[in-house]
Amino acid sequence: MTALNQYQRLEASGLWRAEAGAQRREVIASIGDATLLISDMQDRPLTHWSIPAIERANPGKFPAVFHPFGDADETLELAEDQHEMIDAIEKLRRAIHRHEPRPGRLRSVVLGGSLLAMVAGAVFWLPDALRGHVTKVMPDLNRTVIGQDILGHLSAVTGTPCRKPALTPTLKRLAERVGAKEIIVVPSGIRSTAALPGKIILLSRAVLEDTEDPAVAIGYLVAESLRMQQNDPLEKLLETGGISASFRLLTTAELTPETLKAFSETLASSDPAPLDMAALAAHFNALRLPATPYAYAVDISGETTIDLIEADAVTGVQEPVLKDGTWVALQEICST
Repeated sequence: MTALNQYQRLEASGLWRAEAGAQRREVIASIGDATLLISDMQDRPLTHWSIPAIERANPGKFPAVFHPFGDADETLELAEDQHEMIDAIEKLRRAIHRHEPRPGRLRSVVLGGSLLAMVAGAVFWLPDALRGHVTKVMPDLNRTVIGQDILGHLSAVTGTPCRKPALTPTLKRLAERVGAKEIIVVPSGIRSTAALPGKIILLSRAVLEDTEDPAVAIGYLVAESLRMQQNDPLEKLLETGGISASFRLLTTAELTPETLKAFSETLASSDPAPLDMAALAAHFNALRLPATPYAYAVDISGETTIDLIEADAVTGVQEPVLKDGTWVALQEICST
């Protein structure tokens, strides 16, 4: 975080390409809260990349070409005279990149405390205790990297995530509205929604395309955000990987590709966990979002989701989130 704070006000001009074959356009790149924000020359946001997931396509060569992990078609070119921004991106990547873990004060304290806990523990409760401890102390940046790694493995099942720069601000606002860091729309491979470490929610394109009411899609996001609160995706990942995964993540800040792949396959083949309807109704109410459209989408009779419907009737929550034009555009995010 110290390194991030050092570059918070750094900006640089460059050439950005949204996708393969698209015309490059002049943009301004700036470093934000663990993200690289790309804006047009009128300071309007076009997209933002997670710094831990940025890759450089041509190390040591210029102009420096960067792209988000798993999507080499979207690029940002920085000329050699923008060396300050290039150096900043490289430094931040080295500081938090999964393949170059750097032991420091936090890791030493975490490792020392964990070893003491392991010595004091017993064989039967050690896996749960260690998993809970690792989940509790793991920094947000590490969670973001792990989430992006899982997404890379999931792409083989879900297809390449659907992205349109014009809709990036919309998805960001939706993520903030439901308590997530990022919402990623995928073409297939999951039933409706799924959560990854780093507060990332995956949303199936089918949820967007199979309904006319945006409140239904937002309802699925609200439900997944509650699951994310109740059952940390990182803890679910470590449960899949066993005690060796917990110990490896604690001591090296990384997980094996085999562990990530196994979790990806489990995630893709699983239905979303059931939720207590009363708790979900309270969650909708806390976010001031209507629950009834989602309730009838899940159960057309309303019998199993009556708590959601009745809660709406009592609170009268009706705050629209998306305008009609924005909703129609979002429904077409996966279309070419």
